[in-house]
Amino acid sequence: MEQNIIGWVEIPVTDMDRAKGFYEAVFAFEIQVHPMGELIMGWFPFEQGKEGASGSLVKHGDFYRPSDTHGSVVYFSSTDVQNELDRVEAAGGSIIQPKTLISEEIGYMALFRDSEGNRIALHSRK
Repeated sequence: MEQNIIGWVEIPVTDMDRAKGFYEAVFAFEIQVHPMGELIMGWFPFEQGKEGASGSLVKHGDFYRPSDTHGSVVYFSSTDVQNELDRVEAAGGSIIQPKTLISEEIGYMALFRDSEGNRIALHSRK
């Protein structure tokens, strides 16, 4: 296979402005919003040549609904998960699982609920 198996991730939202503000506050990056008819996408930053897939916040009343207990979990990469975790509650989210060691070889993870009610994870080596 010439590429990693995950190519794109979409996180459902019900309020794009609120979700955009939450993710920008937690991750300290800018999201570009692109209306596409009934579908509204908020694209995460992406640079060619860097590891990992990119993705988007997505709002569409018929096809995307946030969920905190069912479905896939998106992991965001971090230098230290505690950095983003420390900003979650002030941005309108809640912590589900604090920074936890997976193993020395794999690193750490944490889980939080975003402003829309989605269960989101973080991963870092330290």
